Amino acid sequence: MNPDALTHQLVIFLDVLETGSFSAAARRHPLTPSAVARRIDALEQSLGSCLFSRTTHAVRVTPAGTAFAERAKRILNELNLARAEAVSLSSEPEGLIRIDAPSPFGRRHLAPAIADFLLAYPGLDVQLRLIDSFVDLHGAHLGEVDVVLRIGPLQDTRLVATALSPLVRIVCASPDYLEQHGVPRKPSELIEHDGLDWDSLAPPYAWRFEQDGKLNIFKPQRMRMTANNAETLLFSALSGLGIAHLPTWLISEHLLRGELVPLFCDGGLPAPEPSGIYALRLDRETGSRSKLLLEFLKSRFGPVPPWDIALHSSLNHH
Repeated sequence: MNPDALTHQLVIFLDVLETGSFSAAARRHPLTPSAVARRIDALEQSLGSCLFSRTTHAVRVTPAGTAFAERAKRILNELNLARAEAVSLSSEPEGLIRIDAPSPFGRRHLAPAIADFLLAYPGLDVQLRLIDSFVDLHGAHLGEVDVVLRIGPLQDTRLVATALSPLVRIVCASPDYLEQHGVPRKPSELIEHDGLDWDSLAPPYAWRFEQDGKLNIFKPQRMRMTANNAETLLFSALSGLGIAHLPTWLISEHLLRGELVPLFCDGGLPAPEPSGIYALRLDRETGSRSKLLLEFLKSRFGPVPPWDIALHSSLNHH
């Protein structure tokens, strides 16, 4: 058995052990429950031992399975260490890194960063898949891909997160809109304006502002446009339809060119949100190639991201 096939088999075994079911383990991989069961059958046959006792209601680990789990964890750890050592000792790391990322961020920032990464490491290849679905961004494809980029709060503690960049959100509108409707001087005045907002899965810190030490929601009463896509809201703001509350990674270039005007930024950029931009991975499946990419992206996007550095300078000169 080749090392990759063995690694995959052991990972599935440990997932079944952790979740207690073939169905739950299958959801961690692009597999059906019956495919997971077949892999466990093959592992049991190769070991000559029964690892799980199965009934129609439950899957329970046997004493042999418990004993094997400890060895399986050590084997996986040794294989990962061996791979990392082999890559680190190689003058030219080689292989494929598979990444899922949100489309707007991927087009603006990730694709140029990966181009520079690949120029620095000629032996590496990247398969980049840009997606719009928030479901996919929760890590549903991990196992199928190596790294998933996620923007916003993290919910799945099973995943290992690497913080790549802080997340700053700014209230903004076009000069034409503000000329026609006036400039709100404080967040509580937003209710009198037209707005642009998410129609579902709204970012948890959108339209939230600190007042008297507490976070309060202040937002326009009338929403001229609601959408499930950040670039749609950006286009609507540029068209003068209303006020939006958008992340700086999306709008920085438009703020710098004067196509959008930042609001409530007299003291400089707002504080970063408690959430950020993260790379998610399954620890057991993280290869040294992925770690190399993550270190590159951390240095590229943090601790102060390039799109915020220019804004810091611009706001401080106003």
